Amino acid sequence: MNDCRFGYRDSIFKSGGKGRYIILNVTLILRKTPVLHTHYGAIREELKKMGVESPTIQDVSKAVIAIRRSKLPDPAIIGNAGSFFKNPVIDQAKFLSLSEKYTDMPAYPHEDQSVKLAAGWLIEQCGWKGYRKEDAGVHKDQALVLVNYGKATGGEILDLSKKIQSSVLKKFGVQLEVEVNIY
Repeated sequence: MNDCRFGYRDSIFKSGGKGRYIILNVTLILRKTPVLHTHYGAIREELKKMGVESPTIQDVSKAVIAIRRSKLPDPAIIGNAGSFFKNPVIDQAKFLSLSEKYTDMPAYPHEDQSVKLAAGWLIEQCGWKGYRKEDAGVHKDQALVLVNYGKATGGEILDLSKKIQSSVLKKFGVQLEVEVNIY
């Protein structure tokens, strides 16, 4: 398992081993008693809104679906690939430096004393939320989602993503990594 280098939305199969391996089977070990992760993002708030105090797996699933529906555009209505960028993970020193200047910056403790930042917040702070140039744009409600309003080419969406990455790097010193697969 260590050979696979699993991490936050990452593995050897998405980086150095991309295109070199074929996964023929997967073995999962499932617990009889679920471990619910309700502390992340708005899940706890959504469960409260639903009137759920002791959530089940189904309750958490419904909460996650409701949150995604409220934040992400429906691909049947407007073309998009969902979250375009990964939430960046930075070291503690970088986080402390940024948090002094940006006191309202959302951040989540991560493995090995690192900190995960909200890519959507970083993009929004750079003024991209709701941006549109011809048919390529950034969703009006969720800055993490790049959208195609009609006839934008893949190249136009990719160019927009590079401009966003550049502005986030310039303002925050944080490199955003593309989450979608681009060939």
